[in-house]
Amino acid sequence: MFVQIIKTLSLRFTEMIMKIKHFVLFFLVFIPTCFQLSFGQESEESKVGQPDLISMLYPSFAFQWPGGDLADRFGASSTIGPGFLVKTSKNWIWGTDINFIFGNTMKEDSLLQNLATSEGGIIDQQGHFAELRLFERGFYTSFKFGKIFPVFGSNPNSGIMILGSIGYLQHKIRIEVTDNNAPQLMGDYVKGYDRLSDGLQVNQFIGYMHLGKTRLANFFIGVEFLQAWTKNRRSMDFDTMRRDDKKRFDMLTGIKAGWVIPIRRRMPEDFYYY
Repeated sequence: MFVQIIKTLSLRFTEMIMKIKHFVLFFLVFIPTCFQLSFGQESEESKVGQPDLISMLYPSFAFQWPGGDLADRFGASSTIGPGFLVKTSKNWIWGTDINFIFGNTMKEDSLLQNLATSEGGIIDQQGHFAELRLFERGFYTSFKFGKIFPVFGSNPNSGIMILGSIGYLQHKIRIEVTDNNAPQLMGDYVKGYDRLSDGLQVNQFIGYMHLGKTRLANFFIGVEFLQAWTKNRRSMDFDTMRRDDKKRFDMLTGIKAGWVIPIRRRMPEDFYYY
């Protein structure tokens, strides 16, 4: 039984590495091609008073509140991560991103009940109570598509931005033991308590994007809604001594902002006619 559990956990880890590997290859191979296409077309398509074709990178930060099954396990969390977008000369938007989830609030207080003494502590190798900390960790990747709707009329590249996305979500409980001195929570044993879950996710964003004439004054801010259909991927939860086959519906709602770095050639501000 133990050997079968190890084989299953190894398979899930390999699958996760392959998913991240494919995402990295997408950034390294496909996105540079988009840069070249954008640069080659921009000078021809950009016109006075018309939107520009712009490729852009951005780091983003979000503060989020959980919903659905996720709210039974975690509290509020934050995300940080990079992204890439292309805005066409018609103000259509497409791109991709990856967001790493960090949280410090846990709601499953009975997670380590089978390891605790009558006093509620866990004994370490020296016979003392181990110092434990529990965190939320995870990430989600998305492929995005949407549009910018210019407002106020002064800047055709800026306005209300609406995006729809589809991708992959993974989350788990990170268990940290000070000095790593509790054998019952080391190596593969800790995986029996981390509730690793993943699955398909979709998300929606509505907010405002500003793209000015300089590379510094460019940003977006808005509200993001995420829904995910996930499942526990561990063969067994050691605290309950059974496999969790429940289908989960996880939700996140948050305020998200990003600093945009346009990757485009500088356009001339004056136009001459002959």
